[in-house]
Amino acid sequence: MRVRWQLSVALVALVAGLIGLAAAAAGVAGQVLPRKFSSAQQQQIMAWEASRRWLTRPAGKIFPATVRYQLPGYSLASGSGLGLTARRIGIARQATCGAGTDPSAARVLARLGCSALLRASYLDSTGSMVVTVGIAVLPTAADASAATGKMSHGDQRGAAVRAVAFPGTLAASFGDSQRQLSLAGNVGPYLVISTAGYTDGMPHVSLSSDSYAAQEMNSVANGVADAVVLPLGAQPPTPHCPGAPGC
Repeated sequence: MRVRWQLSVALVALVAGLIGLAAAAAGVAGQVLPRKFSSAQQQQIMAWEASRRWLTRPAGKIFPATVRYQLPGYSLASGSGLGLTARRIGIARQATCGAGTDPSAARVLARLGCSALLRASYLDSTGSMVVTVGIAVLPTAADASAATGKMSHGDQRGAAVRAVAFPGTLAASFGDSQRQLSLAGNVGPYLVISTAGYTDGMPHVSLSSDSYAAQEMNSVANGVADAVVLPLGAQPPTPHCPGAPGC
């Protein structure tokens, strides 16, 4: 009986010691850890989460299988626009920023610290036009904004991103010499650059001579770019609590 009593006393002492240790640890954590994030910390965490989207999201989520775009009513001599659908024909392998862009764009991206380029190509609803859209990953939103201002755009071949063709598809003949126009925009640390052309292999021509073709090509190129850039730029949930006791 005496041995058992001594053992019971030891167990009681051990339990009491563990409880005291846990309470002390909780007290230290409560003093060291913040009870809520500051506004600056919230912004930093949200920016970090957004900057990782290109790594954490599947390629099929970054580049959706189908994209809705709107042909403006004035191009149809109509009071209302026409909703159309472009479809993805392929996603290219991840490329370096230098390999996936023209030399002038590559130099800009290199200076700004571009780390990767993702690309995919889409066909318009008629199968006569193709768009290659690229996502260049920059260190910060300021870098992406600076890159946008330096990218070529408009009715010209100097379209920052290189075209991506996919053999066995209607876009098999789409190459850099077939690029008709280019667009550039940015959201967060991402530069979104796209280029469009015809699927029949037609080399660069001035779109100013065909206003309908220019409007249709701009519509599908903008629609594809928007479908990519909007999810990337969606604001993450605001973090409120780091998990400290009493938070």
